[in-house]
Amino acid sequence: MVVAIDKPTDVNLILGQSHFIKSVEDLHEALVNSVPGISFGLAFCESSGPRLVRRSGTDPALTALAVRHIQAIGAGHSFLIMLGNAFPLNVLNAIKAVPEVCRIFCATANAVEVIVGQTDQGRGILGVIDGQSPLGVEDDAAAQQRKEFLRTIGYKQ
Repeated sequence: MVVAIDKPTDVNLILGQSHFIKSVEDLHEALVNSVPGISFGLAFCESSGPRLVRRSGTDPALTALAVRHIQAIGAGHSFLIMLGNAFPLNVLNAIKAVPEVCRIFCATANAVEVIVGQTDQGRGILGVIDGQSPLGVEDDAAAQQRKEFLRTIGYKQ
């Protein structure tokens, strides 16, 4: 099945897999320690015991958005972070450094569709569709625009 992530265009997301309930607090700490005043919502699918959707965040609306979508995905040990005033680039290394994190499926502002497999045991994320397919190959002018853009926003010198 395919689960579409319906979010505002100015919200970025990180979808990943982790292996322990402790992830919720560790991911929260990684986020707040990476960007002062960060606005985010986090939801995690517990895959054993009470099998609850665990949640945390600094923004109730983003937390509710993360909860709604992780419930629709319903894959054990998956987590979804919705970022309000930060970009994945600002937090991704800290997220990947959390010991419980096994993998990151995507980190993007694009439209995302999550491909979910289901068996008698439960659900698992098979992959993601992140954005749209390319329309061509950049030419010299497009390459120059890319380079100028990165320097304009301060990511390159």
